[in-house]
Amino acid sequence: MSKNTPEPEKSPKSPEPSGVDLARVALRAAKEQARARGDAAQQKKQARRGGLRSGARADGRDPMALGSAINRLITERGWETPAAVGGVMGRWPQIVGDDLAKHCVPEKYDEDKRILVVRCDSTAWATNLRLLAPQLVARLNEDLGHGTVRLIKVHGPGGPVRRFGPLRAPGSKGPGDTYE
Repeated sequence: MSKNTPEPEKSPKSPEPSGVDLARVALRAAKEQARARGDAAQQKKQARRGGLRSGARADGRDPMALGSAINRLITERGWETPAAVGGVMGRWPQIVGDDLAKHCVPEKYDEDKRILVVRCDSTAWATNLRLLAPQLVARLNEDLGHGTVRLIKVHGPGGPVRRFGPLRAPGSKGPGDTYE
């Protein structure tokens, strides 16, 4: 070698770990592995139980307002349409007007066929409602969402129980202008 180039310094040799040091390293690695296995098991257990049992952060188990809880339940179960139609039945006078609401009452809603059944107290009001049905369907779909109600089925008043006897003629339906 030349005189101008310095000789590389020999680095001091790191001592080989002794038995005690090896034991400490092995113990630390074992503890980390056990902690990782324990964390994984704890997370799996928490997932089965539905999450953490307590904590300072907000999660799905925190108290919520009753309205929010009901809306969440309705959404989770897919009850949006029946709940909306039930709301219509509760708001019937505001939707159809007081005069019509006094004489016509919604009875049931068939969710599969999307038919609303309405019963009227006389054939005159039933005829009136049949004439107004297309506008009423449009108003209900505007309120509930397009296609919620396809048809309004109108029933007239239910007649009295027909009893057969000496004063009744077979097949008699009673006064013809007020019963179906």
